[in-house]
Amino acid sequence: MSVIDLFDRGWRQNPAGTAYVMGERHWTYDEAGELSCRIAHALLDAGLPAHVHAAVLAPNDPVAWICVLGIWRAGKTWVPLHPGEPSATTAQLMRRFDCTVLFFHSTMRDEVRQIIELVPGIRLTVCIDADEGDTFPSLDVWTRHQPPTRPVVGYDPDDIVMISPTGGTTGLPKGVMNSHRSLTNACAHHLLAFRYAEPDPKVNLAAAPLTHTAGVLSLQTTARGGTVVLIERADPASVVEAIERFGVTDLFLPPTAIYRLLDWLDGQTRDFSSLRYLAHGAAPMSVEKLKRAIEVFGPVLMGGYGQTEAFAAISFATPEDRFVDGQLAPDDRLNSCGRPGPLLSVEIRDDDAHPVGVGVSGEICVRGDLVMRGYYNDPEKTAETIVDGWLHTGDIGHIDADGYLSVTDRKKDLIISGGFNVYPSEVEQVIWSHPAVNDCAVIGAPHDDWGEMVVAVVELSPGRSVTPEELIAWAKAGLGSVRAPKRVDIVEQLPRSGTGKVLKRAVRESYWTASGRRI
Repeated sequence: MSVIDLFDRGWRQNPAGTAYVMGERHWTYDEAGELSCRIAHALLDAGLPAHVHAAVLAPNDPVAWICVLGIWRAGKTWVPLHPGEPSATTAQLMRRFDCTVLFFHSTMRDEVRQIIELVPGIRLTVCIDADEGDTFPSLDVWTRHQPPTRPVVGYDPDDIVMISPTGGTTGLPKGVMNSHRSLTNACAHHLLAFRYAEPDPKVNLAAAPLTHTAGVLSLQTTARGGTVVLIERADPASVVEAIERFGVTDLFLPPTAIYRLLDWLDGQTRDFSSLRYLAHGAAPMSVEKLKRAIEVFGPVLMGGYGQTEAFAAISFATPEDRFVDGQLAPDDRLNSCGRPGPLLSVEIRDDDAHPVGVGVSGEICVRGDLVMRGYYNDPEKTAETIVDGWLHTGDIGHIDADGYLSVTDRKKDLIISGGFNVYPSEVEQVIWSHPAVNDCAVIGAPHDDWGEMVVAVVELSPGRSVTPEELIAWAKAGLGSVRAPKRVDIVEQLPRSGTGKVLKRAVRESYWTASGRRI
């Protein structure tokens, strides 16, 4: 099965139905599908090599995502880009991943001119929404005489369809090669987790750019013939308005966006009756804020765990998993990532790669069709990460007696202070529970006697205040003195990637650089 088959299933099922909505503009499945076919034919007629890597640089826009569908339909490889990244960063990714085709939105023409200067290998550049004169062809002109029918393109399930940058939280992003096989497997896991019967309405809200991770996450909606509603950004007012206006049934938000939403909603009564799934992932979530979100939105919170290397679908904590015998589950269950999906194997292994027992912590290892093919042009890193068919995720976790997977931390984030192992996520959960705290990052900073000391870097909620001393006392009450932070620094804003992940390496580096020591 090819990845474009997922869209085509919805197209066959609901040709006159609405596939994408943004503002007042609606695209039917026929309109979106036929445009993707014209794009595919134009790519095939452009005189490009057989193996082309193509990217789309645009704010959230249905036509930008339809370009990705056209790239896949032509049998080419998509390189996801985030429009919020600096031009130099985008250019670096395109050079490293040998990207030769670029579709772009006219609002980003200045960035594109800079990118073209930095990426001499680009052979084709198309503006998706405007006529750029002789500089770049417009999508409309470029595809005008192409047929709206599916081209005949052969494929192998293991062909690479996406080279996706890793989060870059610990260094330069690597290029994760995902295939038809791995992405269709990811979609299958999403289809199993989001339990819709075929006649049920399915309205997905895409609050992040589809030309990044959100596009792949939308495939489970269009595979069912549902509707994807796009908004420019995940600001609380836009999210709430879209839910109420379009009857949104499911959406994904990173924890930081949910925290902002909860603060914005404080005291308001809004209509969330259409929601069946409010999914969160990409970073750990505060258990206290999760409980608050369940109170506000109802029993619809869906947790998930995945990696770019095993695309966003290793395990899911369904709304039902958050309850036991009709009551809210204990904190350890709420903090879990649910049970692993049925189409892969998950083992917890020790440092010698031996499986460990129930409840014992170790590295999370994954095997199955969900796993990437490897890192682009990096066989050594691939060999380190995939051993005997098992993906070594670099995450520490355990599986309990009921089969629930909990992620404790990244192996590289473990703090060893005075001979004691301190897991940052455990400390973060306690600090997150303080009502004044919006977000935090716990890291190990150099210490002459202990090797490392526990430091919490804290971002406060709007209008709230707390002293470092009060937070240290709060943490000691919940953790004891060994694991509690010895230092708390309050900052205006934590550094984050384009997808909202806190860049712990950036936080950690400032402390180690100041000490004159290397991480």
